[in-house]
Amino acid sequence: MRIWHIPVAAALLCLLAPACRKPPPKVVVPEVFRVKFETSQDDFVVEARREWSPHGVDRFHELLRLHYFDQGRFFRVLPGFIAQFGVHRDFDVHATWSKLFIVDDPPREKNLRGTLAFAKSGPNTRATEIFINLADNVPLDEERFVPFAKVIQGMEVVDRFYSGYGEMRPEGKWIDRGRVEEETNEYLVQRFPKLDWIKRAQFVP
Repeated sequence: MRIWHIPVAAALLCLLAPACRKPPPKVVVPEVFRVKFETSQDDFVVEARREWSPHGVDRFHELLRLHYFDQGRFFRVLPGFIAQFGVHRDFDVHATWSKLFIVDDPPREKNLRGTLAFAKSGPNTRATEIFINLADNVPLDEERFVPFAKVIQGMEVVDRFYSGYGEMRPEGKWIDRGRVEEETNEYLVQRFPKLDWIKRAQFVP
């Protein structure tokens, strides 16, 4: 288990100054915990397991405590493949946290339908962006994407997320990856209003 050491309120101040980050006192990252995502479609519940990916689950827990995912969009939804989220609503916050990489965990589980894994662009580049597997994705196992959690309730909700904007540029023609990273919700909300989004993500007691 990972044990934290400073007040929870102080952690919120670190969204734009993550160098000050230290976790709050008496808060332990459980070996297994559940999270309810309240979305524009409906709710779904995820169960995270540290045995699958210790570094990944610790980062997921940290982001949840900071309400990092709230108001974020599911900006890349490809039926039969993945639904991706994890870009913070504020571009300054995202610019900071997108550089706070965590080290890789060895793969222990497969990228099966309903599992969650962090996106990455190379070794040790996981940060905040996460995808939900909408199918069994064997190629992602070969590319060493590491699942850390699984949807245990409401997968039918995830299947309903709006996918009409398709793949991002240059493969697609609508959503620009660079602008998602640089402008986040300021870009996504105005130009792509049909995207589904996270109202709130909170731990299930």
